[in-house]
Amino acid sequence: MGHPTTRGSAAFYDVDGTLIKTNVVHAYAFYALHAPKISDRIGRTASLLASLPMYWAADKYDRKWFNDAFYKNYAGFSEDRLIVLGQELFENVIRPNIFPGARDLIKRSQDQGHKQVLVTGALDFATQPLAEYFGVDDFVANRLEFMDGIATGELRKPMLAGANKALWVRRYAEEHNLDLDRSFAYADSGSDLPLLSVVGHPCAINPDFRLRTTAKAYQWPILNLD
Repeated sequence: MGHPTTRGSAAFYDVDGTLIKTNVVHAYAFYALHAPKISDRIGRTASLLASLPMYWAADKYDRKWFNDAFYKNYAGFSEDRLIVLGQELFENVIRPNIFPGARDLIKRSQDQGHKQVLVTGALDFATQPLAEYFGVDDFVANRLEFMDGIATGELRKPMLAGANKALWVRRYAEEHNLDLDRSFAYADSGSDLPLLSVVGHPCAINPDFRLRTTAKAYQWPILNLD
C-alpha cells in the first residue's frame, strides 16, 4: 500500500493596503488620465473625484457592493488599451508604492517552501506585472467582462471580495492539495477576516481598526511593512 502524499502549504496575500500602498481607485485614476480622448479624460476624472466620498462609504459598508459600483467606471475602455497600460500602471503607480517590507516577507515565505499566491479584488491586468515582480506562483484577481473587446462595466464571476476570497482559497487548496491548517494568510482590512480565518496562520499587515482589534483578541501576529 502506498503512503498518502503529504499535502503542501501556501501563503495567501491580499494586495491593496497589504503589499502596496495604492488601491483600485489609484489604478482607475491612472486609466482615466490616459483615456484616448481629452474629453473622455476630463469626464472620467471629474466623475471619479465627485464619487470618491460615495466609494469611501461603500467600501466601509460592503466590499462587494463597492466593487459592483466602482468597476462600472471601466465601461467603454478597450481590452487592448487596458492591457497595454497595465505595464505602465505598474511602473508609474504600483511599483513606487510597494511597501518596503513586502519583498522580504514573500522571500522569507518562499524560502520556507510555501506556495505563494496573491488574492486580490484589483483587476487581473493590473495585478499580473506585480505577480511577476514578486515572483509568486499564482494569483487570482477580478476580471472585467468584455463584449467585442470593449469593457461592459461588469465583473466576471467569481467576484473577489470579502467572503468570496475565502471560498476561492478553500477551492484552490482542494485543487492543489494544500493543507490550510499549515498555510498562511496576510491582509490589512477587516473585510478580509473571512480570508484570514480559513488558514491556520493568519497575520494582520498594516491593519485597520477592525482587523487590529480582532488580531489582538485572537493573538494573531501584527506586522507593519511600511
